[in-house]
Order: sequence, then structure tokens, then C-alpha cells
Amino acid sequence: MMRGWPYLALACAFCLATAPAFADNAAPTKTSSSAASKAAKARDKAQLAFQRDLVSVLAPSADAQPLLGAALLARPLSNQPENNSFHALIGRAAMATDADAAVSWVRLADCDAKADACPNPAALEQLQTQAPDNAAVWLLKLAEDTRNMKADAAREDLAKAAAAKLYDDYTGASLKALASSVGVLPPPADTFDPAHAGGAVGMQNMLVYGIASSQPQPGLQITAKLCENAGEDASIKTDCLKLGKTLEWGSSPLSRSLGLHLREVLSDDPAQQEDAKHARLSLIWQVQSFAALLSRAPDDKALAQHLLALARNGGTEMSLLLAALRDNSIPTDPPVDWKPH
Repeated sequence: MMRGWPYLALACAFCLATAPAFADNAAPTKTSSSAASKAAKARDKAQLAFQRDLVSVLAPSADAQPLLGAALLARPLSNQPENNSFHALIGRAAMATDADAAVSWVRLADCDAKADACPNPAALEQLQTQAPDNAAVWLLKLAEDTRNMKADAAREDLAKAAAAKLYDDYTGASLKALASSVGVLPPPADTFDPAHAGGAVGMQNMLVYGIASSQPQPGLQITAKLCENAGEDASIKTDCLKLGKTLEWGSSPLSRSLGLHLREVLSDDPAQQEDAKHARLSLIWQVQSFAALLSRAPDDKALAQHLLALARNGGTEMSLLLAALRDNSIPTDPPVDWKPH
């Protein structure tokens, strides 16, 4: 029953992953030319240095957004000075007077996976107070309670998620923090390939969208499995359908995908099932069309600038995606004979 949803999960993962973040352990660029390979490695090194410099400039701030941007930029980097580490910066962002749930959400990743302490327990607890009307928070807790074999607590989490007013995984807030941060320093000429017309702004765009792809995610697959296995339990089915409506208008393509899928497989109305199926096909089209825009950005300066401007404007990942399609005259529905690739 759940076959279609993982497919879109992969498509959505590709959407932001089209633009990888610069990290110390990034794979070397493959090329047939030795000289080109050396140039690419030199650019990788320069990009990492630029990323570290951005962190250093942003770190002295006392405000949550630049500290969030600095923390996100520092997270892929290894061997950072302690004061400029992801742990230190996201901790300071959380203590800022203007800190909000978006900071706590990123702080979920400040944890020790080897000690089985992920997501960050303190951040998860704080989110339940900061954003009790956000279904994403309760789905995150549902995943934790399921993992810890607390079935009754997980059932309660599902009910709270179903009663929530919205779904937001704060990717839009992270994109805004990153897009507002990468411009504090001009990128040196050795950080981008002059053969690509996007130049410096193309590189900045890749950095912003690449890092945003590592945003913490709630347990959508666990939620899908719980709802699928509702069986004859009418209360679970009712909560899943109610949650699905919220997810359909959620902040991310993945949440919208799951919401549509829940309607398609749980609704008793064949017309609703068919409508959800067609809407999910349109969503795949939207995700793949946006991924194509991201892949063009390194060679299209105007497009890269526009995608950065959209990120700086805020909103959600889904609203940004739809705005990018609209501004580039790309329809939100696929051609009649279109098939996902």
C-alpha cells in the first residue's frame, strides 16, 4: 500500500541535494584532466576556507538568526575551533533573546549519535513548549516513542499531531538564515569556477541550498507505517486522515506527499482517492522541476540571484518552491502525458 510514497521521498531528497554543501570530507571531483582535477581541488579548499571565514564573521553576533546561519555553516566542517563549532554556535543561538522554534529545531542535530542520544532531548522537550501546535514536533516525538517501544505514548503523539494547526520543519527559516549569511563576505575569485556563468552567486546558491538539505526531519515513514497498520482501529484512521489534511498544506514536499498519500489510501471516497493521486503526481513534477532549476543555477547568474532572494524572503520550503516555478513560468501541473523519471 505504501509503495508510492518512498518514491517521492527520494525525489524530494534529490530536490535540495542537487546542490551539495561544502564539507571537509567531500568526495574529490572526478575529471579526465589532471589540471582540471587540481583546479577543482583548489576550489574545494578555497570554498572550505570561505565557509570558515563566514562562520568567524558571524560568530560574534548576539542575535539568533546570524548565529543560526553560523551554526548551519559550521555543521559540515570538521576541526572547528570550539567557540566556532556547531555545538557552541547553536547553543548560543538557543540562548539569544530572539531565539525561536526554528533554532530549537536545528539544535535537535546537536547530539551524540554514538551514545544513542539523537535527537537532542533538551531541544525536543523545548519544542513541545515552543510549538505545541506544530504537527512536526509531535511526529518527531512519535518517532522517538516508537523507537523506545512506548506504544501508548506514540498513540498520544499521533493524536496531538492530528490536533495541531500546522506542519513546519523550519527548512524555510534555515534557508533564510543561510541566504542572509553568505553575503557578509564577498567570495574570493578562487572559490568558484570561471567557466560557470553563475560565478560567485552560483557558488553561494549551491552552498545555501546544499546545507539546507541536512535539516533534521521528523519520522514521516514511521507515521506512514502506523497509519497503514491502523487495521480496524477507527480512531487511528480518523486521526491519520485529520493529520493528512494538515500535512497536505505542510511546509515541505515530503509532508505534502505523505498527506496526499494518507488520503489516497485511507479515504473511503474513490473521488478523493483519485484526486489525491493526481495531486501527488503534480507534486513530483514540481519537485523535479525545482531540482532542474537548482541544477541550472551554477551556470545562470540571474537565476542563482533570484533563488537566493527567494530564500532571504523567508516562508517555507514549499512556498519557495512554488514561487520559483511561478517566477520561471513553469506550470505547477505536468503535461497530460508526463511520467515521473
